[in-house]
Amino acid sequence: MVGIKHRLLVGKQILIIDDQSQLLSLMRRILEDEQYQVSILQNGKDGFSLMKTLLPDLLILDLKLGDVSGKDVLKQVKEDAITAEIPVIVYTAAVLEAEEVASMIASDPELYQGVHLVHKPFELEDLLALLEQVLNEPVH
Repeated sequence: MVGIKHRLLVGKQILIIDDQSQLLSLMRRILEDEQYQVSILQNGKDGFSLMKTLLPDLLILDLKLGDVSGKDVLKQVKEDAITAEIPVIVYTAAVLEAEEVASMIASDPELYQGVHLVHKPFELEDLLALLEQVLNEPVH
């Protein structure tokens, strides 16, 4: 059963937006080893336009980006009819940022449906488990 479920996830496209190149490279390598198609972007300002172009199965988004706020990218993604259904895993080490995003999700759970918040540091196994769970969730 696990093999069948894993095969269903093979080839799923994931976009990762993070301003830290080492983390991007590591996550790309790990996810490609898991047979995902991975695109990476090191700046947030182009994040939304790339989302609309790629229409990935999942966005993994750091909230602390150098050039723009990950919260702004998240808001754009969820407010646009073309990208609104795409699930998002957001992560941050910043407690305040995490609280702000948790508050955004709580204030409009329908708009932010499919958004999952992860605190850094995180275990890669936990992220992979969440990723698999999110990619298996039915789109509403």
